[in-house]
Amino acid sequence: MYQALYRKYRPKTFDELLGQKHITTTLKNQVLNDNIAHAYLFSGTRGTGKTSAAKILSRAVNCLNPKDGNPCNECDCCKGILNESIMDVIEMDAASNNSVDDVRDLREKVIYPPARTKYKVYIIDEVHMLSKGAFNALLKTLEEPPKHLIFILATTEPERLPQTILSRCQRFDFKRITTKDIVENMRNITDELKVEIDDNVLRLIARNSDGAMRDALSLLDQCFSFNGEKVTYEDAIDILGIANKDLIQNMVINIRDKNLEKVLMSIDEIIQDGKDINQFIKDLINYFRDLMIVKTSSNPKEILEIDNLEPLKEVSNNMSLDYILKALNTLTNAEVQGKWSTQPRIVLEMAVVKLIDLENEMSLEERVKRLEQGIRPIDQSKEIKEDAIVPHKNIAKSIADKIKSTEDIKPAADKIDKREEPKQESVKEQDQRPNEDDGYTFTIEKISNEWEKVLQKIKLKKINLYALILEGELLSFENGMITIGYKESYSFHRDAINTPQNKEIIEEIISKYFNRDIVVNFIIKGEPANIHKENKKEEAIKSVIDFFGEENVEIK
Repeated sequence: MYQALYRKYRPKTFDELLGQKHITTTLKNQVLNDNIAHAYLFSGTRGTGKTSAAKILSRAVNCLNPKDGNPCNECDCCKGILNESIMDVIEMDAASNNSVDDVRDLREKVIYPPARTKYKVYIIDEVHMLSKGAFNALLKTLEEPPKHLIFILATTEPERLPQTILSRCQRFDFKRITTKDIVENMRNITDELKVEIDDNVLRLIARNSDGAMRDALSLLDQCFSFNGEKVTYEDAIDILGIANKDLIQNMVINIRDKNLEKVLMSIDEIIQDGKDINQFIKDLINYFRDLMIVKTSSNPKEILEIDNLEPLKEVSNNMSLDYILKALNTLTNAEVQGKWSTQPRIVLEMAVVKLIDLENEMSLEERVKRLEQGIRPIDQSKEIKEDAIVPHKNIAKSIADKIKSTEDIKPAADKIDKREEPKQESVKEQDQRPNEDDGYTFTIEKISNEWEKVLQKIKLKKINLYALILEGELLSFENGMITIGYKESYSFHRDAINTPQNKEIIEEIISKYFNRDIVVNFIIKGEPANIHKENKKEEAIKSVIDFFGEENVEIK
């Protein structure tokens, strides 16, 4: 019967375990010194050797003739554990044996000594799948185990384990295996099996395995099944469902050149070839990641392990680093959406349209920067002429005359600051802030057009505030105040968001987005919304009186 490569070439000693020297050295020393712990926790991503290390350790502690801490794999104990004829090493899958009853059954069995070996070893795979009750049932046994018992727990999600379990185990974190080690191991296997395969195919498989040797050997197994004597790069692309690197590069160039028609045609070609859309999004992410490395690293070849970097350098030279980073962010979001979408093609098409539009946004930003560079601070080194200073009495009299001739204080009085220490603001910031004097009209319509983007900013900052403000309706904007109304049935949302702390966060986000000071008023529809306005009016009048003196101000 055919045996899969990852099973056939499973490591049988600590020395054969790739990329985990920091773990194997420690375990070998413990075996040599007979300093064996009662519980181990092996954590790490899939395919990094956790279960293999557990099986090697179970043989090493029971081996009759250990060699430098490694099991000999030739004695009766090692052979019995390898062919599973010895029942003193028990492997459990916590995903299917996760109940309290399963753990209680285990507790009843652990009290019995091993039949043929020195230690009875329990290997519990995916231990994070145990229920809370099962963990509690296991806790007492871990705390005071019999002398003949060893627990080896393996998991990909150690953060899901209770702290009481973690504190009773020796923890070893397994690293992702490097691309170089994976390629070398696959090359040894192909040489042994006398299969002709190019190095670029092995690198392609290694990169798509994401540091997991088991995944790499499974992909290699697929390639062998397609053609057992010779595997070409084109064969590997078809088998793995990966897009050709030339197709990816041409698509990126077309995105850069804003050729949307060709980009959409490339996507259609990918669909017709039966490629996985989500995998293609990952390929695009990896390509832009390569561009980022080429753009920022002084020695990108060591990081990327790519023979010919010239095509990447040529593409990256015509792209800014800022654009590459924003493209990575856009594609990463598309990858997350594509996993849960029933229409991943639309997700991809939306992403590439955003990337093309992103280039337009970058051009706009560049024009804004050039405009900003043209703004120079006012030269304050010039001396002020003596006759340019108007006496205080004349100012007071002039202002008083104007106030007397005015029927009511205009809304612009809202902008008069209290007599506090003036806030220093650069000329550049003043010029950037739009106001009524420069002809800029800020209306509720403008806020409404941008409101969805504002909500997304709030969502990124604090998602619970986003959920609360989402139920409100944008009602009005007047004198620097946005009024948001809630239905009577959503009064809870209004009360929850209307705290000083929450209002401060929201006002800060909105003010920063629109580049002006804005306050927010949350009301139940039907309540008066002008209370804040009246308060501001009274404050403005008081500020004028405090500044000019009560005898110089007359209010009608």
